[in-house]
Amino acid sequence: MRKLFVLVLICFGSAALFGQTAPNPFPKTITVSGSAEMEVIPDQIFVNILLREYQKKGEAKKDLETIKTDFLKACLNAGIADSLISIVSYTGYNNYYWLHRKKKSPDMNASITYQIRFSQSKQMDELVDKLDDEATQSFDIVGTNHSKMTEFRKQLKIGAVKAAKDKAIYLTDAIGEKLGPAITVKEPNDNIQSSLSGRAAGMTTNVQMRYEYKEVSGGSGKTFEIDFKKIKLRFEVEVIFALN
Repeated sequence: MRKLFVLVLICFGSAALFGQTAPNPFPKTITVSGSAEMEVIPDQIFVNILLREYQKKGEAKKDLETIKTDFLKACLNAGIADSLISIVSYTGYNNYYWLHRKKKSPDMNASITYQIRFSQSKQMDELVDKLDDEATQSFDIVGTNHSKMTEFRKQLKIGAVKAAKDKAIYLTDAIGEKLGPAITVKEPNDNIQSSLSGRAAGMTTNVQMRYEYKEVSGGSGKTFEIDFKKIKLRFEVEVIFALN
């Protein structure tokens, strides 16, 4: 009986020991947020160009194949590489639909929409001067982006974390505490916040043409260069620091 009583005491002692929670290594902490911003001029300008067959009075109809050939020649003469040109759609429908309608209405004008990625507005102006005005139905800027967006994201994240640490330092100094190591770094949103919302992945939508005017000194006086409005980028981060 005595042995059994000792065994019961040992069991209860072990249960009490394991039931205790480990002490909190960071009893005092401070949570701060940091942000970083930057502005960049887009070097990727996405433009949709709609071309359609047409027929002038007394002349033969200019078919789509001829229009396509002339358009691609104009792009070549403007220095636009084939890799920057893609087809968005034919007449806004699939090919079967268009061929079905074409049989019923031979005079139906076919159309095609191309998308071109420009690197600067000057390239756009050069192409516009070479386009067939009759065939070109629309020239729409559908989005802007920057080729170094991944690098900008990295820079903003680093800047946001540094800003959070600077804030934590002067806040702890204000209450007579000393800042300890970082415990947690939280990214509320991995996507860069921009002043313009995106319609496609990685693309910043620019519904209307937005320009910036830069004054340039010339030999004959002041001139102005026109470029797209800068994209405003912002990234936020939340960091928890220990207090020593």
